Amino acid sequence: MIVASFVTDSNFRAVLYIVSFGLFIYGLSGLTGPKTAVRGNRIASVGMAVAIVATLLVPHLSNVVLIIVGVAIGTAVGVPAARQVKMTQMPQMVALFNGVGGGAVALIAWVEFRDSGGFADVPTYVAIFSCFAAIVGSVSFWGSNVAFAKLQELITGKPISPFGPAQALVNGLLLAVAVACGAAIVAGSHHEILIIGLLVAAALVGNLLVLPIGGADMPVVISTLNAFTGLSAAATGVALNNTALIVAGMIVGASGTLLTQQMAVAMNRTIPSVLLGGFGGEVTAAAGAHAAGGTVRATSAADVAIQMAYARLVVVVPGYGMAVSQAQHAVREMAKLLEAKGVEVKYAIHPVAGRMPGHMNVLLAEADVPYEQLREMDDINGEFSRTDVAVVIGANDVTNPDARTKPDSPIYGMPILNVDEAHSIIVLKRSMSSGYAGIDNPLFVNPKTSMLFGDAKQSVSDITEELKAL
Repeated sequence: MIVASFVTDSNFRAVLYIVSFGLFIYGLSGLTGPKTAVRGNRIASVGMAVAIVATLLVPHLSNVVLIIVGVAIGTAVGVPAARQVKMTQMPQMVALFNGVGGGAVALIAWVEFRDSGGFADVPTYVAIFSCFAAIVGSVSFWGSNVAFAKLQELITGKPISPFGPAQALVNGLLLAVAVACGAAIVAGSHHEILIIGLLVAAALVGNLLVLPIGGADMPVVISTLNAFTGLSAAATGVALNNTALIVAGMIVGASGTLLTQQMAVAMNRTIPSVLLGGFGGEVTAAAGAHAAGGTVRATSAADVAIQMAYARLVVVVPGYGMAVSQAQHAVREMAKLLEAKGVEVKYAIHPVAGRMPGHMNVLLAEADVPYEQLREMDDINGEFSRTDVAVVIGANDVTNPDARTKPDSPIYGMPILNVDEAHSIIVLKRSMSSGYAGIDNPLFVNPKTSMLFGDAKQSVSDITEELKAL
């Protein structure tokens, strides 16, 4: 009896919540490097388990069986999905999981509305925070689903603007409807049609907000929606008086906001400009490198191997093409051979290479590439002028010189890797297809560039075999 009274005591639960968000923060600090990232994730997972246990200790908690069933179903779906997802599909997974969090928050707000008779018997602040959480959570859920569909290529990655130039106005009107419904609820109206109208209007905002954004802006979109979900979770925590939810939500919201800002800076974009329309629109033929009349020079694995074997510095520039072909392990094997021949090897990492912040870092860390060889854009750009061979593996927009020289280019002003300053450039691609921004890359017809066409993993393996023969 004493034990039961102790574990259900509010002070004991408060201690458990403090422990849980302490583990959240400590786990998050471990995500600053690949060597500690796995441990950080595990520590944060323990923190979440502690928070769940603390919540289940709330006195007079109803539907415990239903909660356990929900946890079991979520575990049965989430664990296999996370373990089986390919690294190339990780951005989609992040978008989907993030959306689930926002959707859960929106549903909780609806349930609280029903259980409290339209927030009739609760303090005003509960209604305010619940309505805020419902709007932001619904926007995040539906926006994340659209981002998932674009990344998964279920729909086109190019901008879709159902209302054309009036898109922003329509979004603003829908958001105003959602806010008006929330204001009516806070003012004392208890009609359920209001919370339904709020959720539907916010859902339309979420869909129409992300549909017009092109694929090149997806890293910024994902981190923005992640911040939305965190803020909505924190608001729900205030409404439910749940300390762990408040802290966890604020951590997610703050980190997502900082990451969004960093991604926007890396692309020379403002967050409003991303949300009001993105890259990836239709471009004219004159915008591409092919229209400039350049000549594409193909090469062979043997020629590439010779160039690299006699180089002093080789810089590998990974992109989404490396992720698609899962070439990171082959790249690491090739680098080891070069290092054995006395060649210095570095990796140039652009902040938005791939489809998710840190995508390339994760892939290369998986292949045990030494972390000190991974050089961020600002650090490596000054070294391209002394680079003997730059090997571009599936990167496109982040190496496109049009970002520096062509004011009418969709990516003009975006900081890029200065690959064109290297003495020799080798580009590994399946074809001459454009990147996410939907424009051609004049780097491919640069006189110093040679194209090695084919699957990136197979091409790297062929180069490695040629290196072994030298």
